Amino acid sequence: MFFQNRKVKKRIGLGTWSWGNKLFWNYQTSNDYDLSETFNEALNRGFDLIDTADSYGTGALNGRSESLLGKFLLDTSIAKKKRIQIATKLAPYPWRIGNKGFNKSFLKSLERLNNKLDIVQLHWSTAKYNPWQELQFLDNLCDLLDQGFNFQIGLSNIGPQRLKILIKHLSKRDKKLKSVQIQFSLLAPDLLKQNQVKKICDENHIDFFAYSPLCFGILCIDPEKDAKRDCTVLRNALFENYKKTTHELRRCLKNIAMERSVSQSQVAINWCCYQGAIPLVGMRKKSQVIDISNVFKWNLTENEFQLLQEVSRNCLKKMPRNPFSSS
Repeated sequence: MFFQNRKVKKRIGLGTWSWGNKLFWNYQTSNDYDLSETFNEALNRGFDLIDTADSYGTGALNGRSESLLGKFLLDTSIAKKKRIQIATKLAPYPWRIGNKGFNKSFLKSLERLNNKLDIVQLHWSTAKYNPWQELQFLDNLCDLLDQGFNFQIGLSNIGPQRLKILIKHLSKRDKKLKSVQIQFSLLAPDLLKQNQVKKICDENHIDFFAYSPLCFGILCIDPEKDAKRDCTVLRNALFENYKKTTHELRRCLKNIAMERSVSQSQVAINWCCYQGAIPLVGMRKKSQVIDISNVFKWNLTENEFQLLQEVSRNCLKKMPRNPFSSS
């Protein structure tokens, strides 16, 4: 969905990492009805971008997120299918070698998604441990396009220096980069580097996707209600680890939320939108879609944004860096 006013053009994507993830999100097949409702509500409310990956889903459920989306798409009207973009990510596992290393995984993703695949992203950079492999993966995607498959190319977990190199590499193949996806939030590490990536994207007309904008739900926790949450052991451990260090930031989010009569989640997402990012918000329930869709109805003021910036800078403990993110 797009929203345009004098200052902010907004688009928000539906993130599906939790769909099939037992370890962190306690996924059960009994959740599928709720996920179906989430999907349909998102489409009904104008969301037009859905992000997934071939690695989403733990253990035997690997690829579950794509499979669920493919299943839900079967009951989606042709008009809605045309309006939405499905963006997946292919993992550059060590056994996917050479300039044909993505062939099988691409075809499997295409099959799981029932031939609805608009953006194919390299899930993470191999620059730190196998830089030549990264270029071969991109060549592989270019070759698939030359063979007649119809999609656009994206990157994920990429730094500014590597991004410039890969943009040039694609241009040699007469291909353009559609999107870049990185960790971007009020608690994201290396925000200076992230902003450099954003600048390069703006200069090259590349969509800038912000993943983990709510920091696994940390930014949604009421600062006055820090009791243990009903979730997995891993998420509770994460909340406990960040509870004290994020208290002032969450208090600031709540104060703005109360003044606006909105949720803390909406404030945190609007911080991303204020900067022209396209946040990918993980949602598993219809109620979450309804809440986040209200972000399109209002914008942060400059004073509110600057206040959040200041409190964020003073928050000494940031989210962990992705070890595969390049420089």
